[in-house]
Parts: sequence; structure tokens; C-alpha cells
Amino acid sequence: MTNTAKLEALGEALKGGFPEGVIETRLAFGELTVIADRAHIPAIAAFLRDDPAWRFTTLIDICGADYPERAERFDVVYHLLSVYQNLRVRLKTATDASTPVPSIVGVFPAANWFEREAYDLYGILFQGHPDLRRILTDYGFRGHPLRKDFPLTGFVELRYDEEQKRVVYEPVKLPQEFRNFDFLSPWEGADYLLPGDEKATN
Repeated sequence: MTNTAKLEALGEALKGGFPEGVIETRLAFGELTVIADRAHIPAIAAFLRDDPAWRFTTLIDICGADYPERAERFDVVYHLLSVYQNLRVRLKTATDASTPVPSIVGVFPAANWFEREAYDLYGILFQGHPDLRRILTDYGFRGHPLRKDFPLTGFVELRYDEEQKRVVYEPVKLPQEFRNFDFLSPWEGADYLLPGDEKATN
């Protein structure tokens, strides 16, 4: 059986086993994506791990994606590997900034730090997580830096203050005005008048 046929069979098995949990399955470029209702994520993950026909025993990654124009702006994406079948599957669910996704730490202990990272960088909440706190940003950090609406400069900057003999936090100050770089080739020239070039027309 080819890997494509195996993934098609897996998609059908998931739809049959979780008729209310699996919203959609997509097979593209030799990869299966399973879009699921967030309440069923732990049960689907446990099935993928424990079913003797599939044995997706390795959690590769959990990551987030931000689509601020949607009501449920976040996708939570799980990547699982079956060494037994030599297959990978992508499990996806959606949520918003205030609705938690059930934690799968009880199914895959390796999910602990992945879920903490998604919380830290996106603000995605995981219900039942044993220790949901920041993992990459500093203590007291405001906001979630991978959200699309997070400012590129951040809110605060830190430096070592020689007088106070400690690190201090200060609001971000831009030392120069924002400049818009057009990155045009210097050989082709700009399609607008550059400062100083107006003298050449006189």
C-alpha cells in the first residue's frame, strides 16, 4: 500500500471513529491534514498514538498561527510521526484569545514545553496544562510577540544602568524617524525625485 493510500485510510478511520470531532480531512502534496474540533483533540491524539494500525508515538511539534481577521483567530497545529508506518500527520484546531484548548500533556508529555511556547508567543490557552507559564520571554513581559498585531519594536527595551547597577526597562524610543526604504536598484534609479536632484533641472 502506498503512503497516499495509507493516509487516505487514516483519514477515513478518523472520520469514522470521531464523527463529531473531525471536521475535515485534506490530503495534499502527500500530507494529511486533519481539522478537528478542539474538545476532541486529546481523544484523537490518544487514538493516533495507541491504535496498533497507526502508532503515531512521536509528537514532533505544536505550533500556532495567527489570523486576526477571523473570530477564532488562532490555529493550533500538531505534527505527529509514526515510525512504524513511516507517516506524518498534521492535526489542526482553531480557537480565540480567551477559549482554552484541552492540553495533550497527558497523552504526550513532550507537549508540555510546546504548549507553553504557544501560550507565551501567541497567548493560546491550554486547559489542564500542569504549568502554563511563559517559557521564552522575560518575567513581566507584556503581550505575545508572534501575534500579527504585536508592534515590531515591542513595548519596552532593556539596558544595564551603571548608576543603579541593574537592568532597567524603559518604553521603546525610536532614535530617528521611521524611514520607508524602497530597495530600488541603484542602476535603474528611482521613479521619483530624490532630494538634491531638483537642482539638475535648473
